[in-house]
Amino acid sequence: MKLHSLRLRLVVAATIALAVAMVAAGFLLVGLFERHVTRHYDEELQSYLRQLAGAVEFTADGKVTLDDRLQDARFGEPLSGLYWQIEEDKTGFILTSRSLWDTRIPLPKDPLGDGQVDSHVLPGPAGQMLRIQERQIVFDLPSGSRALRMATAMNVADIQAASHAFARDLWPSIVTVGLLLLAATWFYIGVGLRPLDSIRRSLQAVRTGTARRLEGDFPSELMPLVQEANGLLAAQDETLTRARARAADLAHGLKTPLAVLQSDADRLRERGQPEIADEIGELVGQMRRHVDRELARVRLRAAGPKSTAVTPVIARLAAFFQRTPRGKDLTWNIGTDGELAVAADAEDLTEMLGNLLDNACKWAASSVAVSVQAVDGVVCITVADDGPGVPQDSLPSLTGRGVRLDEETPGTGLGLAIAQDIAEACGGSLTFANSVSSGGGFSATVHLPLQKKSASHA
Repeated sequence: MKLHSLRLRLVVAATIALAVAMVAAGFLLVGLFERHVTRHYDEELQSYLRQLAGAVEFTADGKVTLDDRLQDARFGEPLSGLYWQIEEDKTGFILTSRSLWDTRIPLPKDPLGDGQVDSHVLPGPAGQMLRIQERQIVFDLPSGSRALRMATAMNVADIQAASHAFARDLWPSIVTVGLLLLAATWFYIGVGLRPLDSIRRSLQAVRTGTARRLEGDFPSELMPLVQEANGLLAAQDETLTRARARAADLAHGLKTPLAVLQSDADRLRERGQPEIADEIGELVGQMRRHVDRELARVRLRAAGPKSTAVTPVIARLAAFFQRTPRGKDLTWNIGTDGELAVAADAEDLTEMLGNLLDNACKWAASSVAVSVQAVDGVVCITVADDGPGVPQDSLPSLTGRGVRLDEETPGTGLGLAIAQDIAEACGGSLTFANSVSSGGGFSATVHLPLQKKSASHA
């Protein structure tokens, strides 16, 4: 894809958007999972608090004891990460699980309501950070009320380890889903841009002359663009038609004054003023060549459906030139493919090839050859002669206005220029070359878009 490609821009934008969205979704899911795990552990610690409250007993002398109903083995394993602690603010009494070993949890001395549960994150043994659930319970005894502050705690690292394990499993899944979404986005972009490709093909058909307007079933979002393009094409056709009409009127209007000037030049020559007559005649000749060329260009058809079979046109032209005084003495080698057609009007193709055959007929020593072949969607029509050829440095100037390399050979010097105008108007080109064979010669090759054969224009 090219740097300024709309498809590339959409793919890059979609990739960036998906990457941001998937990364954000990943962190959000990890955060949600961590909250869920934390809530789960808080509920587990609160469950241990209830078990701890149910296990508290008082001896006859008022000491606090604990039966063995807390069955989690981690409470008996030193520094296991799961702890409990009971303390009495009034007396300073503290009772701890064996897992705390010889350390204590520094519970804050904030007042607690009876049954109220507080959460804390505090430092614990061996540098551990503990998540703590704390509750105060008041026991009514015959000797009076006793308020005990009970706490269960768990190492925060356990919560973080669960979150990290979840993240390790999550990110590959996030990447896989992102790649699948990117592939789906690529597909959606291709489907979405397909109508633009249809418009491109329609415009190409208009440019090559196979259609006059954009035609097809386009999405409603693109119909305003299609309608504007068709309106522009219609206005352009109308403008070209008026311009051609004005050019034709101007060219035809000049032909009569030029004829009068030529007549005046002839009379001056008869009166013994040849220098003035020759000067006027030369100017008249130059103006006539300009007029003839403009008339030829005006005859080019406006953009429209065109398809002309090549073989019938070449056959008609070859038959004509073979009957001329110059052509009947030449050998004609015609090689064509009857199935090939070009995107050009029949009259334009006849005008173009007629000029090339006329040029070849003038300069050929003994033969003229015509060949036709299709290469990569382009029809190449080559007209070659075995004449003296053209100086290599003069080849680029052959299509100049009124260029004549030999002033003694009859002609206006417009044939090749007109042929090039027609080729370019049909979306093609015209190239020249000298033969590299020992016999010498010159060839002109017309390159025109290949088109389906149309019997109506054959």
